Amino acid sequence: MLTKKQHELICFIADRLAETGVSPSFEEMKDALDLKSKSGVHRLISALEERGFLRRLPNRARALEVVKMPERGEPKKAAPKSTVVAMPRPAPQPANDVIEIPLHGRIAAGVPIEAMEGSTMLPVPAALLGSGDHYALEVAGDSMVEAGIFDGDYALIRRQETARDGEIVVALIDEMEATLKYFRTEGSMVRLDPANRSYDPQRYRPDQVRVQGKLAGLLRRY
Repeated sequence: MLTKKQHELICFIADRLAETGVSPSFEEMKDALDLKSKSGVHRLISALEERGFLRRLPNRARALEVVKMPERGEPKKAAPKSTVVAMPRPAPQPANDVIEIPLHGRIAAGVPIEAMEGSTMLPVPAALLGSGDHYALEVAGDSMVEAGIFDGDYALIRRQETARDGEIVVALIDEMEATLKYFRTEGSMVRLDPANRSYDPQRYRPDQVRVQGKLAGLLRRY
């Protein structure tokens, strides 16, 4: 069952698609639902995605597809208010929607440093983020350069507590220090691998390591 705001949002998106064939912008959705920020819109869209009501069309800016409507619980194909029309390919809209996610200080891409929490918000293009809850960390160090992650980059992290071998994660060590590394299992141990041949892998007991998220994207300043 959807919340009132989720219900209002999917109806607004379906109506706009039927009228114009183009998804509304995050700013338009924020105003239509009388929300204070576009981050609230992002959370609603992510929740509708997870429940199977919405789908983002890949490689197209501002493109959403209504998979089903809550009134009927099935894809809407013929009714005027739920007709799905993808954004025309010859004239795609620019990806100007920006949302704000928490920026939690600096994280070591080399030797682990103390994990930091903060209340600063970082504006991020919505196209860089998928479903789920996200936060950002500023990278400090050079141990992930061979993965294209450099000192001063902003790592965009999707919150999750599990990881597969080979994924780049934020790992909290001994509940005190955080680091950005490749996650791997090695026998009964957890191995955190750098992406720089000048650095050695770090090995810990499983009870020493807590995954706090998976790398979802990067922002770089020039």
